[in-house]
Amino acid sequence: MNKDLLSFAGMKPEDFEDIWLRAARLKKMLKEGKEHASLKGKTLGMIFDKSSTRTRISFEVGMYHLGGIALFLNSRDTQIGRGETLADSARMMSRYLNGIMIRTFAQESVDVLASYASIPVINGLTDLLHPCQILADLFTIREKKGTYEGIRVAYIGDGNNIANSWIEAAEHLPFELTLACPEGYDPDKRIMEQGRKCGKGSVRLYRDPHEAAKNADVLYTDVWTSMGQEAELQERKRIFRDYQINAGLLEVAKKDAIVMHCLPAHRGEEITADVIDGPQSVVIDEAENRLHVQKAVLEILI
Repeated sequence: MNKDLLSFAGMKPEDFEDIWLRAARLKKMLKEGKEHASLKGKTLGMIFDKSSTRTRISFEVGMYHLGGIALFLNSRDTQIGRGETLADSARMMSRYLNGIMIRTFAQESVDVLASYASIPVINGLTDLLHPCQILADLFTIREKKGTYEGIRVAYIGDGNNIANSWIEAAEHLPFELTLACPEGYDPDKRIMEQGRKCGKGSVRLYRDPHEAAKNADVLYTDVWTSMGQEAELQERKRIFRDYQINAGLLEVAKKDAIVMHCLPAHRGEEITADVIDGPQSVVIDEAENRLHVQKAVLEILI
């Protein structure tokens, strides 16, 4: 595996498997109450430019379980927020810490931080990508379906960072990905072209959610309006109103399809309450698995 986890670029199928096997082992040890302090005495700096629930809790608790400590670094309360360059911050933090996790806006910020840091850098989310989430999602699919190979994942909604990371994963792993996005809200063009060209499975984009959801093993969605897009809320509600996972769309998928959402969810918008709270939903298991998968990533990198 690479020194950093910035995206899925450069990763091999065996790198994904290593993460998931470790995650399964760590999850089992936690459930059995067995100590697994493999990072005793190690430190993780967590830089947050965006608010967070699951990312902060899972990384902070994960480092605690592994015997290390995690430091919450809000950019507004550090010199980063007063103009210190990412290059200087990266070089300085490399003298204090054993790893950095950053949750921010621009992918370029993560890339710059990693290029100057001599310690591992983990992308906790950018506007372009969210690799930690998709690693946990695929781990959850392996748990629920026994494998991800040959599985059809249907992503319905905005072509955002979640969609982009799903496409990147499909470049490296043999599962089928179908996406349904309104015109003008497609995934990143470069990532989409790369996914179509180099995908281990297949990547297809539709306008009709029913076409994407047909015979799917997994129905997946995310909010219509992400952080920083609040001014577009009403317009996005209008444009995305037909891109909702509901009972009707679930009927188009396979009978044993599972429903996933990276959370937070807006019931009545991108997904209905009866579906996300229904028997085919695995969203809470999916959220829990952020903890186990990220612990595996931390163990491997640090």
